[in-house]
Amino acid sequence: MKFVVDDKIPYIEGVLEPFGEVVYLSGQKTTPDVVKMADALITRTRTICNEQLLSGSTVKFIATATIGFDHIDTDYCKSAGIKWVNAPGCNSGSVEQYIASALFILAKKHDFTLKNKTIGIIGAGHVGSKVARFCNCIGMRVLLNDPPLDRQVGSGIYCTLDDIMQQSDIISFHVPLNMKGVDKTYHLADESFFKRLKKTPIILNSSRGEVVDTQAAKKAIREKLVLTMVIDCWENEPQIDLEFLDMVSLATPHIAGYSKDGKANGTTMSIQAISRFFGLGIDDWQPLVVDLPAKTSIELDGLNFKEEDILSKAILATYDIRTDDEAFRENPNLFEKRRGEYPVRREYSVYNIITQNIPLTTCEKLKHIGFRI
Repeated sequence: MKFVVDDKIPYIEGVLEPFGEVVYLSGQKTTPDVVKMADALITRTRTICNEQLLSGSTVKFIATATIGFDHIDTDYCKSAGIKWVNAPGCNSGSVEQYIASALFILAKKHDFTLKNKTIGIIGAGHVGSKVARFCNCIGMRVLLNDPPLDRQVGSGIYCTLDDIMQQSDIISFHVPLNMKGVDKTYHLADESFFKRLKKTPIILNSSRGEVVDTQAAKKAIREKLVLTMVIDCWENEPQIDLEFLDMVSLATPHIAGYSKDGKANGTTMSIQAISRFFGLGIDDWQPLVVDLPAKTSIELDGLNFKEEDILSKAILATYDIRTDDEAFRENPNLFEKRRGEYPVRREYSVYNIITQNIPLTTCEKLKHIGFRI
């Protein structure tokens, strides 16, 4: 058997070698000649898996170690008899951590508290629901919009997009990229969207770049239809709009889901799917994630601090989005390099908080977020 693997996928080297030939290549170097005699691809979003790449190949299975799968031509794969899987929810905890860091930074910058602010979450799947759980925990009012889930569940817990636009102080996008159809998300945030906003909200996009119309977003910022924006995903990556970069408060190179935990989850789900499909017998395989930050203990003294300040200190001790923002702005042309060489970021569960003068109710919230107390 032959496996072609994206060389930026972590913890995978050595796993498939007992079962056949393994070729590790960057997404840009994964060409029709490379995959012609392959049985399976394990890939990321930078490899466009379409007829041009796959026609005439022996590929039977594609696993993408990512939540998104808009880089896979699913119609072609179906017609060609190629099975594919993605990794739904693999980096949901990482994106939750990213959004939490951004929210606390912007609350301090613009001098407001998050408690009782209304956040509209567009897309309530694995990631959006995790973000909603965090926002509920810290006392925010959460509005969820997800038409596909609303049609499935019909429970009345979802609101309309108009509700989001009318009531939200903050709007965060967590949708897949759908180019057409009733659930089209391409340029969901277009000029009409921004003009219909009743408040002047903060906009966050950590889903897909094309969900936000860049030109419309720039116009909305100029016309003060929004307070500011946090952008992780960009149209035309990695050749992004540098004017847009200068206009947003926090900018990162598509790394919201790039914690070591999120990456490990994506690799785990891909390997297990490959094993089940080909009968390799490693259906329960999991990587050993030993990468740790320099310090995993966080000392918090809550004396004379409000609860939101305490929660903010804990979150920012694990991840401060400003570090990624500053590094990215130094040289935006290194977009892919920043992603490929992203430093160690771990999620809350590896951190132990040593508390002093912190109320029990706040400790319970820290535990609910995922910390060890």
